[in-house]
Amino acid sequence: MGDLGLGFRYLVQGQRWVARHGKQFGVGLIPGLITLVLYAAALTALALWGADFVTWATPFADGWADPWLGLFRGFLTVVLFALALLLAVVTFTAVTLLIGQPFYENLSEKVDRDVSPDGTAPESGLPLWRELVISARDSLRIVVRAAVWGVLLFGLGFIPFAGQTVVPVIGFLVTGFFLTEELTAVAMQRRRVELRERLTLLRSRKTLIWGFGTPLAVAFLVPFVAVFLMPGAVAGATLMARDLLGEESGDSDGQGKGQGQHPDSGQGEFGDGQQAGSVTW
Repeated sequence: MGDLGLGFRYLVQGQRWVARHGKQFGVGLIPGLITLVLYAAALTALALWGADFVTWATPFADGWADPWLGLFRGFLTVVLFALALLLAVVTFTAVTLLIGQPFYENLSEKVDRDVSPDGTAPESGLPLWRELVISARDSLRIVVRAAVWGVLLFGLGFIPFAGQTVVPVIGFLVTGFFLTEELTAVAMQRRRVELRERLTLLRSRKTLIWGFGTPLAVAFLVPFVAVFLMPGAVAGATLMARDLLGEESGDSDGQGKGQGQHPDSGQGEFGDGQQAGSVTW
């Protein structure tokens, strides 16, 4: 199976895992529901007052004749909302993971124990407050990267034809990549894999990442779907993280051994100089 199909398989396996573990699924819904309420309020406000904002931001067009004035500002309003929706999809995962850090850490550990041949899971050995700080800092870095891509794609959206065909596809690929980074971070941070190493691992197998993250990015466009898929997405990302790090997995969920290769890393922000992805039991 190619990496594209394998990535999608991990996504499906994650959903199957939480379906068999109802308690983990139920608890995993809580952070997503909280984030959904916050984002729904923000997007509703943008839908109500987005046109007013565009009018305020484009005073140079006040003297344009109809229908050009309406078409121009209407187009900008639609693009503004689309950009906000794109950023919401990317940041939804980061915010939900930050809110639900203890919930998802526990879920990811249970997945590791379930598929690990010796029934154990790696632990970071860090206090919760430090894990939250590292998670928030790394999430902010990813959101900044995603925002830069969002602005770039926003500009490219004005190119005739390509802006309405090629650019949206690129947007989903970019969104899928950053979603996957955020989700695999739950498992990789417990292994003390720094952000730079995580990005290197993901870039080394882009088709695997796109197979996992791009369908998820499309599904996350539907708000309630994002909430219900989130626990399974964390579970599937844990399985995929094991693959990327070359860790052996059992057959409790039907997958074989990890396929990925894992480069060495030196001393980093976690401060002990161990290899990225090495496990402290």
